Amino acid sequence: MKIRGINSIREIDAARWDGCAGIDRPFGRHAFLSALEESGSAVEETGWAARHLLVENEQGRLLACAPLYLKSHSYGEYVFDWAWAEAWQRAGFSYYPKLLSAVPFTPVTGRRLLVHPQAAGLGLERLLAQKISEMATRLQLSSAHINFATEEEVNALEFDGWLLRLGQQFHWINRGYRDFEDFLGALSSRKRKLIRKERQKASELGLRMHTLTGDAITAEHWQAFYRFYLDTVDRKWSNAYLTLDFFLRLGQSLRGQAVLMMAEQNGQWVAGALNLRSGDTLYGRNWGALGDFRWLHFELCYYRAIDFAIAEKMVKVEAGAQGEHKLSRGYEATPTWSAHWIPDPQFRAAVAQFLKQERSAMTQAINHAALHSPYRQTD
Repeated sequence: MKIRGINSIREIDAARWDGCAGIDRPFGRHAFLSALEESGSAVEETGWAARHLLVENEQGRLLACAPLYLKSHSYGEYVFDWAWAEAWQRAGFSYYPKLLSAVPFTPVTGRRLLVHPQAAGLGLERLLAQKISEMATRLQLSSAHINFATEEEVNALEFDGWLLRLGQQFHWINRGYRDFEDFLGALSSRKRKLIRKERQKASELGLRMHTLTGDAITAEHWQAFYRFYLDTVDRKWSNAYLTLDFFLRLGQSLRGQAVLMMAEQNGQWVAGALNLRSGDTLYGRNWGALGDFRWLHFELCYYRAIDFAIAEKMVKVEAGAQGEHKLSRGYEATPTWSAHWIPDPQFRAAVAQFLKQERSAMTQAINHAALHSPYRQTD
């Protein structure tokens, strides 16, 4: 068995990579990672130097792999370690570069340690994680991180000395609703009225709403959406991590998994929300608007996503990072997990203490959200 690293996803055939990652979940796919790299969005020049890991047998068959980056900053991760970096640098050490196994700019839970189904049960997940921790130690890096991993992955990693971090997102769960009205019927009267009011207000904006999938999404739509994306970046005083070429590549290579909610005014596209889908989940990713259209964000990002999920009989909608305002709109607090390897004993002890306190606070927040669920209470 051989373990090796590659400096670009181009160095591995898409079919071989996807044999481990699967093709249903879009973000682990070769096509998505390739779009990020080939478009210049996630490359060494932008702080994402690829160091993807491959595990092959003696015949060269790919048994397992992991997306891995040598990071020179902490942007685009959504698991915030800025305080750790500041503390380590105050102690006189360099926090960057660090190792990160994640999907760039994508706060979506999924497998990070990708094992081919025919190699399941061989302990290759732990082998990949061990290689990542060994790299961090050998290169004298401050840390290694595996973000938005599955709960099964992080539970296994904890036995090997990785520190676990609990986070929170808000997901909508489909409980077999027939349509949007059926979903509203499950909510408390107050929340039901709120959502109806917001949808009515959005309908009064004088916009035409479109839900586009597959071949209905053209280069024109992606170019318009990129303008929306840049507007959101400007409003948040942020950086435009993603390029127009990324969205165009996405439209080509993942056409069957892209879902665009677009708004049109007087024949011009003025707002949109980008989603990607698997067989059972709709993932909300980016949104933007060329104008101040109050209520439109809720309509395009949340309510039309629920409409789509119900119609497609999907299990859930993951609406992205943060956002407690999603709770009153039918989304529920859901735990997320990441794992962290800290080689230095003193730094590790400090981070472990921080994570212990943070987990207590995060658990309380998730429990508090459950107690204030928007859904009708039943016996």
